Amino acid sequence: MLVHGAWADSGSWNGVIWRLQLAGYTVYAPPNPLRGVSYDSAYLADFLSTISGPIVLVGHSYGGFAITNAATGNPNVKALVYDDAYIPAQGNTLLGLTSAKPGSCLGAANVFNQVPYPGSPAGDADLYVKASVFPGCFANGLPPAEAAVLAATQRPLPFSALTEPSGPPAWTTIPSWDVVGTADNVLPPAEQLAMAQNAGASITEINAPHLSMITDPGVVASVIIQAARATS
Repeated sequence: MLVHGAWADSGSWNGVIWRLQLAGYTVYAPPNPLRGVSYDSAYLADFLSTISGPIVLVGHSYGGFAITNAATGNPNVKALVYDDAYIPAQGNTLLGLTSAKPGSCLGAANVFNQVPYPGSPAGDADLYVKASVFPGCFANGLPPAEAAVLAATQRPLPFSALTEPSGPPAWTTIPSWDVVGTADNVLPPAEQLAMAQNAGASITEINAPHLSMITDPGVVASVIIQAARATS
């Protein structure tokens, strides 16, 4: 099961999905609601509960928060795979981990457009990465035209999600793997490595940007297959 991150959708997994299907795996790539850590994790936990048999749960970027929390208590989840993803410990926040090491493009000024949404708490708003920022921040290494399409179709994350703490992490009891893109401009590679080492994950480093599942889907798929075989 593949979980996308913020400012993205399930289509970002397309290159990985067909490779896994070709290898004989059943693949699910449900929408991540992108409403906050607890809501998104609960939604995905409910989805996981409908799947019988062993599960490899994969998260990209913010999707790492979702899988870390959604897998807790589900005995069918046999492996966690993180792809340029956050691997939070209990109490960690998206904002805190993004700024834990220098270098994230999200730390610059005027990165987001803020858009109100119905029923939002006072002071909250949906955040969209500005079209002028998105290509060099999220989509470095991709053709400009493709980056522009991804910027136009991005799904937002509310500001409140940036400071919502993560719960007890599933990686304390479920083995994990991590693909680290060394050209990632969103989540600094040094922080990715620190989180992976803290979680005891098996690490694969590749020369790829934040969207490594788009630029290097073969590598990402191979790590997922490795996790599936190691825990089958």
